[in-house]
Amino acid sequence: MTTVNDTPPIVLPDSGMERPTLKTIAAATGLAIATVSRALKDAPDIGEETKRRVRETAASLGYRPNRAGVRLRTGKTNVIALVLSAETEMMNHTAQLIYSIAAGLRGSAYHLVVMPFFAEEDPMAPIRYLVETGSADGIVFNQTVPDDPRARYMFERGFPFATHGRTSSEIAHPYFDFDNEAYADIAVRELVRRGRKRLLLIAPPRIHNYSRHMVAGFETACAALGVSGEIMESVTSDSGSDRIERAMALRLNRADRPDGVISASPTAAIGCVNGAESVGLHVGVEFDIIAKEAVRFLQNFRREIIVMHEDVGRAGNFIARAVMAAIERQAPEQGQCLELPAAIQIKGQST
Repeated sequence: MTTVNDTPPIVLPDSGMERPTLKTIAAATGLAIATVSRALKDAPDIGEETKRRVRETAASLGYRPNRAGVRLRTGKTNVIALVLSAETEMMNHTAQLIYSIAAGLRGSAYHLVVMPFFAEEDPMAPIRYLVETGSADGIVFNQTVPDDPRARYMFERGFPFATHGRTSSEIAHPYFDFDNEAYADIAVRELVRRGRKRLLLIAPPRIHNYSRHMVAGFETACAALGVSGEIMESVTSDSGSDRIERAMALRLNRADRPDGVISASPTAAIGCVNGAESVGLHVGVEFDIIAKEAVRFLQNFRREIIVMHEDVGRAGNFIARAVMAAIERQAPEQGQCLELPAAIQIKGQST
């Protein structure tokens, strides 16, 4: 029986030592060089099946575009730089963000480069370097502050960027953000539903924009429900588990100890539980704790912890597409997303 197929078979040329080129892919697929080039650039006028065929052939041949040549011809690097603080939680939030942005760029012409900076360093330094040297076509950064100088610097220079987190300035730019104000509101209401009346928030550092959103949601909900709301002053959710453990042991050992805790990070939640247990208190008994996490882990540590999942995988994928759109000069409002918290996770069920 003969099967008719309109798609010609892929014929791989004899392998040699020469680096594969667009011409090599064109010969293997039977397509024109211009079609191959546009397919690799994800051009909208090229069919998805053709794009898939070209990409698979390029991958099988080990094709890599010559970046020096691309930059000489187009002025582009085909690089997107992810600028991250080296102090963030690599096992959880940041690692997931890096992976999801890389996955979002997969199949595109762009490569991801991660550029870390340290707490004692000027966060503007890597941004200035990338922009002034033209080392990337677009930049992604997180840990936004209200009137973020990094966003203003790139906006004024017309340099494409996207952020994980909003800014409060008048600058319109692409972003993906988790609604931390809603998270705090939902967490307060859940703790009050469980009969808790003296609530404590372990917030992120106040400099960050998402901290201000979380604090606002916490204070508003506590006032609306008529319960006591305290914000931990001696530590933040970024202070590290050991410091948080010591601070929480001191705070929970007092007569007016809180009976409900809201944590901005898994590290803070673990420190809180360890500190409570060091003074003879137990989560789910003398107090409850709610935390948000990007990678499901906390309920394997203590099943009584109430968890809200933050979908950093979706965030990274969205940001990857948003920064590519910014490079193509699309309107920034098309690349903005505020994600509402999902259901609270209780071991064995969700609410």
